Amino acid sequence: MSEVGERLSVLGVPVDLVEDYTQCLISRLQESQGGHVVTLNAEMTMQAETNPELARIVENAELVVPDGAGVVLYLRLRGRKVKRCPGIELAERTIERSSTLATSQSIFLYGGQPGVAQTAARNLQQRYPDIASAGVQHGYLSPDEALELQNTLKELQPSLILVGLGVPRQEFWIAEHRHLCPNSLWIGVGGSFDIWAGVKTRAPAWLGNLHLEWAYRLYQEPWRWRRMLALPKFALKALAQQ
Repeated sequence: MSEVGERLSVLGVPVDLVEDYTQCLISRLQESQGGHVVTLNAEMTMQAETNPELARIVENAELVVPDGAGVVLYLRLRGRKVKRCPGIELAERTIERSSTLATSQSIFLYGGQPGVAQTAARNLQQRYPDIASAGVQHGYLSPDEALELQNTLKELQPSLILVGLGVPRQEFWIAEHRHLCPNSLWIGVGGSFDIWAGVKTRAPAWLGNLHLEWAYRLYQEPWRWRRMLALPKFALKALAQQ
């Protein structure tokens, strides 16, 4: 159950309303509270509807952020003025602000294709020279390498662990392994490493303002069209509840 802000429901899936999500995470880092941060969009909401284990993980997360435009529009249709908080922006703002804290906050990146997370970490280091990098690991590991990663995390105890394995795999992985670093802040960041590494680009701001980032992502990744079918289903359910 969330310990911050007001918790609302989007088609039965929780989302937390917080005045400043970045400050919320910075406060948790400073107090070594840790926790699982879920960035909720319409696609994940629909997956949770048919996947009880995913629904349970989201319910138990310490913070569920309104990442997707569909989630924001759903709440606005019900009279709640909510500002969208894209996960990639939240993660980067948290990295930036954590680098200015008096106590060192180490960061670990896990996920993505081989080489991508390394390039993302290097680019972030150039952008924010004061961040403390605890380590990097790509998401294509053998069983022995996966065990080695677990031992590394247990030994290092990074302050902030960003997991880019895609939804829902990253949520399952965090829920399974967060006990290794109980005071760490774990955030599922999807394809953020690709953006930070320069492998892919984000949608132009004007598309984001029109809540059409999904269309740009589909343009870049046409293989996602089956997953995108969740969006009209979400919209129909949202309108049916009006």
